[in-house]
Formats: sequence, structure tokens, C-alpha cells
Amino acid sequence: MEAGAGILAASTAHAAEYPVIDTHIHFFDPRRPEGIQWPPKSDTVLYRPVLPESFAEVAKPVGVTGAIVIEASSRLEDNQWVLDLVKDSPMIVGFVANLSPGNEAFRAHLTRFHKNPLVRGIRLFDQSFSANSTNPAFLDDLKRLADADLMLDAIGETNSQWLGPLLTVVEQVPNLRVAINHMPEMPPGWKPEQMRALAAHPNVYCKVSGIILQNPDGRVPTEAGFYKASLDRLWDIFGQDRVMYGSNWPKTDHRGSYATVFKLAKQYVEPKGPVISEKFFSSNSKACYKWIARA
Repeated sequence: MEAGAGILAASTAHAAEYPVIDTHIHFFDPRRPEGIQWPPKSDTVLYRPVLPESFAEVAKPVGVTGAIVIEASSRLEDNQWVLDLVKDSPMIVGFVANLSPGNEAFRAHLTRFHKNPLVRGIRLFDQSFSANSTNPAFLDDLKRLADADLMLDAIGETNSQWLGPLLTVVEQVPNLRVAINHMPEMPPGWKPEQMRALAAHPNVYCKVSGIILQNPDGRVPTEAGFYKASLDRLWDIFGQDRVMYGSNWPKTDHRGSYATVFKLAKQYVEPKGPVISEKFFSSNSKACYKWIARA
């Protein structure tokens, strides 16, 4: 266990008070006969089996009690692989599938996977919004998603230009719950006015799954004060009811341990008091994902 993790675990009484939910983790296993799309074999940090027991080993010691798995692979049956993998894992309270709205197969795929109560929504990358924000078939499928009481994880890793098309989608499908991923690090170059326009819609949430950063000199700051200004900006824009915790584990292993990521979030939020801490680590994600406690 990382130095200091024991102290953090000992001071985390939340497990007895409310669920502490990590809204962004991934599972994969390169030993599968069909292999994996991501991460690549060249990634010597991540290219290994990452399974429910792997998550439990890093999450339980710091007091995290549950998580939502986000499917990174675009292969349809990889969604089913994860659902089969976690069916007996009580820490996994939700799953976000990788499906593509706007094509003829989407409705059937959504119906199929929504039969599993762990499925809480789908994820889409920036190019989907940029290419389809005015596409009637795309918008109709997102309306189906919203009508099914499911949500959308929105991810952009290249720039912030797609936030305009995302706003168009939000305006066209106002009952769709949306979580903007990997903030405050991503989307790269995002501007407060872009986020304020999105945050004006009550169903748009901010997922703080990009908290740990790498300086240009290669150093990764592990002091919560380094991140305070950027996190304060998120609180100012979205408010205390629509900001939630995510780790982006195990991708964060490139920059620090799971305990370090959680410590940074905890040290920032706890001074705001127990009510806001509970919202950040639990009830805000419940409102967005409508996850179901299994333990």
C-alpha cells in the first residue's frame, strides 16, 4: 500500500455513512483470445489484466465502495464481456456501454443491453457530436436514450470545438442527462463561457475524472492546493449539485496511484463540509447515472 494510504483509509468513515462512488473506471484483459482494442501492447503500464478484483485491491483501502465501468472498446460484444465479468461483483453499480446512435442497429442494441439493469447509459466521443449534432437519426436515438431514463457520457480529448455541437444536442434533447468527462483537464482548452452555456441546462453534469495533471517538466503534483483554482472554477460553473468524482483508473496509473488520485479529490472537497462531500462522492452521481446499490 502507498505511504499514507493507510491513514487515508482509517480516516474514511464514509463507507458507513454513504456509498463512495467512482464514476469512471475501465476493465480489460489482453489474455482474451480476441485481444483488446485498448490499451495497446506498447503501453507497458496498462497492458495487463484489469479486472474487478484489481479495482477492489486499490479502491477498498481508501474507502471507495462502488464504481461505474465505462466501456472503451467499440466492439459490440465487448459490452457483453464486461457485463458478464461484473455480474457477481457487488462493487460495480453501473456500466456505460459503447454504442453508436444514428445507425439502423442502435435501437436493437440499446434494447438488448438495457435489459441488464447495470447499464446506465452510453459514451460518445467528440467527433460524434461534431458530425451529427443536426442529424435527425442521431438526435432521435438520443431521445430514445433519454426516454429510457439512460444518460450520456461525453468525452473530448483533442480540443473544445465540439462543445458547441454538444450544446446543440442538449438543446434538442433537454431531458437527456449528460456528463462531461475528464474535467478539469479535458476537453483541452475549454473556456468558462463554453461550460457556462452547457451548465445552464440542469441535466448537464461535470465529472472530475481529470484531476491529476502532469507538468511540462514531467512532474506530477500531488498537493491538493495545486489543483484548487481549476476545481474552484468547476464548482463556480456547475454548482455543488452537478460535480462528481471519477478516477479514470487505471489510465491514471501513468501519473500516480489510485490512492493519490482519491486523496487529491478528498483533500479538496472535505473542507467544504460533509454535505457537499456526500454530494460529490455519492448523491450527484446517483442523480446522473441512477446507479443501483448491489452490496
